[in-house]
Amino acid sequence: MSLTLTTPHVDTPALAPRERETLRHIAAGRTYVQTARHMGLSKHTVDAYLRRIRAKLDINTTAELTRLAISLGL
Repeated sequence: MSLTLTTPHVDTPALAPRERETLRHIAAGRTYVQTARHMGLSKHTVDAYLRRIRAKLDINTTAELTRLAISLGL
């Protein structure tokens, strides 16, 4: 049995490089604080990036964010 992931969000507005990087860290299982440390940001900035990603792509859960990151090859 093969599993095919379909992601309707791929053709939606592009993510900024820092948003993509933030998404990659969160999808890898890092916390906001760990992501902030890796990126040299505050946790509030990480939260702002994730809120923008969710708004741009109409995503509500971390699972959906992770699925998106996988589909984008992050």
